[in-house]
Amino acid sequence: MAPYRIRLYRDEDYDAVRSLFAHGILEHAPAMYRHVLRLARLQLGLLALFTAVRAVAGSWLLALAAVALVLAAAWPVMRSFGTSFVTEALLADLRDIDSFYMRAPDSCFWVVEAGGAVVAMVGAAPSQRGEAMELKRMSVSKDHRGRGISKALCGEVLRFAQARGYGAVVLYTSTVQLVAQRLYESQGFRKVAETSPSLFSSLISFHLIHYRLELPGRP
Repeated sequence: MAPYRIRLYRDEDYDAVRSLFAHGILEHAPAMYRHVLRLARLQLGLLALFTAVRAVAGSWLLALAAVALVLAAAWPVMRSFGTSFVTEALLADLRDIDSFYMRAPDSCFWVVEAGGAVVAMVGAAPSQRGEAMELKRMSVSKDHRGRGISKALCGEVLRFAQARGYGAVVLYTSTVQLVAQRLYESQGFRKVAETSPSLFSSLISFHLIHYRLELPGRP
């Protein structure tokens, strides 16, 4: 496999970055679906549905079909949940990457290039309250995982934040992104909060996990 290099974002990376981000988020749709299927409230609901249809229709086949219909309907709902997040991001900071990251104070965006293609990315910008640097939009293409790229990008953001005098780096990931959680925790990040971004996400026990890493003193 071709070696990789980390470099600053350039305008010609725009389409590749947006596509990489979208594919990376939508990859989690199956994990989200499995997460929902493991919910006790859903399992009880399916059992109640099965029992009710079996009692009313007197048919095991119809009862199983009713359950299968609900399970089939749940898949596009879970995928649309990820699609709406992608759309929101593409209309926010990823709409004008140069302005948001490359020309804004204390902000930056890096890509990883391998074989002439963009295969990973990460951004950094001041957090909403401005007291920490936020690691944003980390994504690595499936074919280039397991090579230490995520760890290297994380280190890039940490060095950037420390060089600019920030005392901490924060980030957000989700309940279903278990690999990302393990990566951040291995780098010294700790969980500080969990929130549900909407009523629907609360109903399906989907949380955004807030991580924070305190940095050494200013250089």
